[in-house]
Order: sequence, then C-alpha cells, then structure tokens
Amino acid sequence: MPLPLRQTVGLCAVLGLCALLAVPGAAPGLSVDGRLSLAVFALATAAWIATPVDDAYIALGAGLALTVTGVISSETLFATLGDETVWLLICAFVLAAAVTRTGLAGRAAVFLVGGARTVRQLVHLTTAGLVVTAFAVPATSGRAALALPVFLALAAALRERGRLVVMLALLFPTVILLSAVATLIGAGAHLITVGVLWEQTGEQLSFVQWLVVGMPLAVVSSHLAAELVLLTTTRRADRKGPVTITAAQIQEHSETAVEGPFTPAESRCLLLLATVVLLWCSEPLHGVSPAVVALIGALVATSPALGTVRFKDGLRTVPWPLLLFMAATMAMGVALSDSGAADWLVGWIPLGASTPPWVFLTGVVVVSTAAHLALQSRSARSSVLVPLVVAAAVGAGVNPVTAALASTAAAGFCHTLPSSAKPVALFADVPGTPTYTPRDLLRLSAFLAPLTAALVLVFALAVWPLLGVPVLLETQP
Repeated sequence: MPLPLRQTVGLCAVLGLCALLAVPGAAPGLSVDGRLSLAVFALATAAWIATPVDDAYIALGAGLALTVTGVISSETLFATLGDETVWLLICAFVLAAAVTRTGLAGRAAVFLVGGARTVRQLVHLTTAGLVVTAFAVPATSGRAALALPVFLALAAALRERGRLVVMLALLFPTVILLSAVATLIGAGAHLITVGVLWEQTGEQLSFVQWLVVGMPLAVVSSHLAAELVLLTTTRRADRKGPVTITAAQIQEHSETAVEGPFTPAESRCLLLLATVVLLWCSEPLHGVSPAVVALIGALVATSPALGTVRFKDGLRTVPWPLLLFMAATMAMGVALSDSGAADWLVGWIPLGASTPPWVFLTGVVVVSTAAHLALQSRSARSSVLVPLVVAAAVGAGVNPVTAALASTAAAGFCHTLPSSAKPVALFADVPGTPTYTPRDLLRLSAFLAPLTAALVLVFALAVWPLLGVPVLLETQP
C-alpha cells in the first residue's frame, strides 16, 4: 500500500538528510560519530511521526544501531535500564496497583465531590482530587483508568443534564494531562528529561526539586483549565441549579465500599502511601533516594502479611514497553551529546548570548506546545526536543534546567485531537455515556493552547527563579 503524500515527502527528506551526512565535507565540524548519531536520530524521529510501528520498538532499534556502529558502547545502552529513574517508575507502578486494588479512589471521590453543591464547586473539587492522584499513580494513562469509574458515577448522577456530562468528560483528561507536571513520576517524559539533563549537563533534579517547581504550575494550570472547560462547554443556564452527588451513586460504580469504617487492607495501604509520599518529599532531610523509598514501599505493598496485591500482579501493571523506550532514548541522548551532534545541530540556529532569554524560552514553549501535532507520544516529544533544547540553552546563555522544564511542561498540552493522548482517547468514547465531539475538543484547544503556553512562560521567567531555578546560565567566576 503506498504511503500518504505527507509521509512520503517526510521520508524522502529524512533519507536525503542521511545521504547528505554521508557525503564527506557536507557537514563540516561534525565527527563520524556525530554523523551517525544525527542520522539515527532523524530516522527514529521520522519513524515515530510517520509509521504505526511501536515507539519502543523504534527506540530500541535506534539504540541498537548506535551500539553496533560503535557510537555508544553496549555498557552504555544496557546501563540505562538500571538507571535510578527506571526503578523509581517500576516501583511506583507496583504501589499504584496496591492503591487501585483497595478501592481508596472511591472513598476519596465521596470525600471530595460529595460536598459539592454547585457546578463550579464540583468542577474545582474534582480538579483538586485529580491533581492529588499524581502522587499515587504514575503516568497519565494509569490515572485516567483510575478516574474513569468516578466519572461514570458523576455522569450517572447528572444524566439529566447532558452538557454537564460532556463538560466532565473534557475536564477529566484535561486536568490529568496538565497536572502530571506536579511530580517526577507524573509522566515518563519527566524521567527522560531528568536523564538528559544529567547526561548533558551533570545537573541532577531530585523528586523534591521537581515537586517545588512543578506542583505550583500543576495547581494553577489545572484550575485555570477547569474554569476554561466549564466556560467553553456549558452555558449559563447549564451552570445554574444545585448539584447533589451521593455516596450511593458513586457506590454503584465501585466494587469496594466507599463508606463506613476502613478495612484493614485500606488502612494499611493508606498509611503506606502517605509514608512513601512523605519520605519522597523529605529527601533532603534523610538523604534516602526516592527509588529506594519506592522499592521499600513496593515490597511492603506486595508482602504476604501486609500487602494488598500479589507481587506478580503488581509487576503485571508495569508498562515495560515504556521503560524500554525510556532506556533506549536515554542512550540516544548520550550519543547526541557525547558525539557533539546536538551542539552541531543547534549551531545552525541563530542563537547567542545576546538572544534575550524570553525570546529563547518563548520559542521553546511554542515549539513544545505544538509538537503533539507531529509526535503523539509525550515521551517521544521529550526524547526529540529536550536534548536539542538543553544544547541550545547553553549556547543562548539560558539555564538548561529552566529550558528543559519549560519544554517538558509545555509538551504536556496534547488536547487537539482524540488521538493526541491516551486519556483524551479514553474519555472520548465511553459506552452508554454522552461525551465530547472533536469539535468540542478543538474549541477547547483553541483557548487552552495559548493559555498553557503563556502560563509556562510566566512560570519560567518569573516564578521558577523565586523557587531556585534561575533563567540565566550561571557562569563560574
């Protein structure tokens, strides 16, 4: 079957670039390893954009190509699988499986939305609850699956008010995606960003450092987006009238009790989760790595005496393709950095120390916000953008940590199409429940995209410097 015109043109352009890199003297200043790294990077990016092949498969193939050609060693390729951030994500998924098994989400829903008396209260209480789930469940798709029963309960309670149900269907994935920036485990893209920063600059972002800069942005952007969803999806008449959500209505969509005394398993799981989050947030005091804390928590959560899920069942929830993708793209980042390909590539961009930081960061945020139109995988977007952004930031005199965080946060916007993100696709088609149309999504995106980009830029230029992340690159005296 012939490829569509756009994919054919893109493939020809990439193959042309690879052929050009093979010509001696065509890329002055670029080493052989740099040429190979850039060619593999370009081919992988084109495959992520234009082919239906699994992202992890493409990334592993790229990592293997870099190893076989000698750009990176086999030790470098396989060492990425043992990276601390990979173990953090594995253990976080096991912990999430234990939390999901107990049914604590249903009790949390009753506690939060049961007190809502108006539509606006319901929207912002739901938003607050979804933001908190970033600490309990890693990855946006996992949080969407956990929140779906709560949405179904709310939709059933509001079935006579169809526009409110559509509004909630948009609210859930919107907040889940924008609030992911709150924590390091909120998305696999965050761990890729941390890995790239460490490999290219030696800067190590801890769980607490990410929390300090990410949580305020997550809270502000989520609640502003919630208000935007409410205003663009409903009319004034829809927002009038009281709202009553009872525990019985939520219970209909929960397999475990949402009222009454906590069961021993629920009590143990809640205590364990609170302890793990507290230890993560207090890392500067005790010095224990978040990955080690997560491993201890995962072992307790799956222990025969105290656990709420079997060890094998917990491991089945781990997205192993995502972990392999992360490891392989980290290796690609090492190749781009060590070979000098990233520096050579950004050298063609007209940047310099005279470039105003706000101009540079504006470009980063705009490109990262629009990147979901070409690369649907959030992790793939960070894999492509962050190594280049970090290298370009150094040349422009901008703090690479600020630039990488801004790019990753802006790339969290992926609401334009139902296929742009898994949570959006999940809530776009809920059997038996009215949900949003592509037109609803486009109308929201037209307002949400500039709002998200502007908010990230404001935080990068004005808020993060107050939280210890300066805009300018600090030079050594």
